[in-house]
Amino acid sequence: MPAFTELPLPAPLLRALDAGGLADMTPVQARALPPMLAGRDVVAQARTGTGKTIAFGLGLLARIDGGASGVQALVLCPTRELADQVGGEIRRLARFVPNLKLLTLCGGIPLRPQLASLAHPPQVVVGTPGRIQELVDHGALDLSGVRVFVLDEADRMLDMGFHDPIMALVTTLPRARQTLMFSATVPDAVRTISRGLQREAVEITVADEAGDVAIEQQFFEVDGARRYEALERVLLANREPSTLVFCNTRRETDDLATGLQRRGFSALSLHGDLEQREREEVLVRFTNRSCAILLATDVAARGLDIDDLPLVVNWELSTDPDVHLHRIGRTGRAGRTGLALSLVAPAELARAHALEARTGDPLRWSPLPRVDPSQRPSPAVMSTLRIDAGRQDKLRPGDVLGALTGAAGLAGDAVGKIAVFPTRTYVAVRRDLAAKALERLRSAGIKGRRLRVQAI
Repeated sequence: MPAFTELPLPAPLLRALDAGGLADMTPVQARALPPMLAGRDVVAQARTGTGKTIAFGLGLLARIDGGASGVQALVLCPTRELADQVGGEIRRLARFVPNLKLLTLCGGIPLRPQLASLAHPPQVVVGTPGRIQELVDHGALDLSGVRVFVLDEADRMLDMGFHDPIMALVTTLPRARQTLMFSATVPDAVRTISRGLQREAVEITVADEAGDVAIEQQFFEVDGARRYEALERVLLANREPSTLVFCNTRRETDDLATGLQRRGFSALSLHGDLEQREREEVLVRFTNRSCAILLATDVAARGLDIDDLPLVVNWELSTDPDVHLHRIGRTGRAGRTGLALSLVAPAELARAHALEARTGDPLRWSPLPRVDPSQRPSPAVMSTLRIDAGRQDKLRPGDVLGALTGAAGLAGDAVGKIAVFPTRTYVAVRRDLAAKALERLRSAGIKGRRLRVQAI
């Protein structure tokens, strides 16, 4: 693939790419960046993990005038988790851009601190449609100077009912702007909104068929009434540290998680009815491997970004072949191989045929694996401790790691991911050492401070 140095990018952006070890473009970057840098509107379809954020991040940062104040770029995302990821990636790209301010503005946290942060307007805003509209309505966020408007995961924003908030926000943007739309799938609803928001947009589609990545697919025809038994069998036969199970409804995620927990599986559910804190804890536990199986809807999983996800299971085939391809595209990333297993009842065979027609390849049908009825599920490899202190308390990941490897006496490789939020911190510890770590943290504290610590 071509190198980033072949593009007319500002020197600070090329320096950031070099510092991050990014030399060659991915296919979506190679196809989308030239028209974006030329000022064209773009609608791009590519699966998660293909470098879309870096593509539009570079595109919008190249248009920023560091000497001018006010919001010049607005990025809308469907979820707070995705907005945080996008904001972090753009910050890394902008690390050598002088005087650049970026704010991530999302719901689920108090409004007052965000109002205070806007006293000095940023050049780049990343956020969710509802909170951005709320700040505009308060008169705290002026979008009249926006040069670049980005809709990330446009299909999911429409699925989540954000059409009206998006269109309301568009009325506050200047007509002479660049509009970029990135999406894993481009259904008719996305094409309709593209025609309304964009001018002569360049359309880009990066193929995401399973053959383009290292994903092995297997399909199992199952009796609809015995689908749960089939799910248990494939999970017991494929004991991975992280498995993502896609469901079509929120109720299915809860029912399946409850059933699997009763059987001894380490399982949690993720869907839109969860409170923000509950959602954060579920995501933390899955990404740090203290939960082995996550049952999720398509919309909820959009905030989930794991490079090393060995197994994806479809509890039921999606009605949309492109959604199926996006689901399985969450495994087999970063040069790793992945496995995608799908349970298909006779009533879903039409969906299977549609998928076969979409990819042009025959599906691989397999018999359900045989397992010993007495076989027990494997526990999660890690356990999570929650500390009731965070960024607002000046608590840093290094403080937690130091306490665990110091007073608690743990080896460094026994400590996993540490996630620090404004008022709480989560740390993954090897499961067999979690009780020891909890006792020591409670007795010795962190940096001389006694903090409330719980296992979750």
